[in-house]
Amino acid sequence: MSDKPNLMRDIRVYKVVVNIGVGEAGERLVKAEKVLRMLTGHKPVRTQSRMTNRDFNIRKHMPLGVKVTLRGDEAVDFVKRALWTKEYRIAAYSFDPEGNFSFGVKDHTSFEGMKYDPEIGVFGMDISVVLRRRGYRIAERRKERRKLPEKQRITKEEGIEFAEKMFNATIIREVS
Repeated sequence: MSDKPNLMRDIRVYKVVVNIGVGEAGERLVKAEKVLRMLTGHKPVRTQSRMTNRDFNIRKHMPLGVKVTLRGDEAVDFVKRALWTKEYRIAAYSFDPEGNFSFGVKDHTSFEGMKYDPEIGVFGMDISVVLRRRGYRIAERRKERRKLPEKQRITKEEGIEFAEKMFNATIIREVS
């Protein structure tokens, strides 16, 4: 056997989605867009409601939030900056069965270099990190789509191990 590592088993960050849910259209939505643009350097996309909810005075297709999708090195750098605000701590329940993880940042001013601006206010955000191995395309391609083989899938434990190694994160496990 050769001593070469199998590149198809390497886990990498596929994408990072940064989301700010405002809950209403208008001035706060514009301010949330400005915050995301300052943090990521990318133009945010508005998210819309999927259904009407009369109790919350929400109509279908009403803009409620903004999001930015990051890929490649930008995504990894942003996750490192975001984890710095959380002191590199992630709860174990933040990981899903496919190894992806999500966490929230309560205050955008806790990012390095960000200052409080009274005109903007304070916004919290959700950050979702999607992990993939090479070869995942077979499950998403248009022609000859196939199921992803079991050994190509990422487990929760592998996702936790990846976060510990890649981001020097401390995983907080539940104590029962």
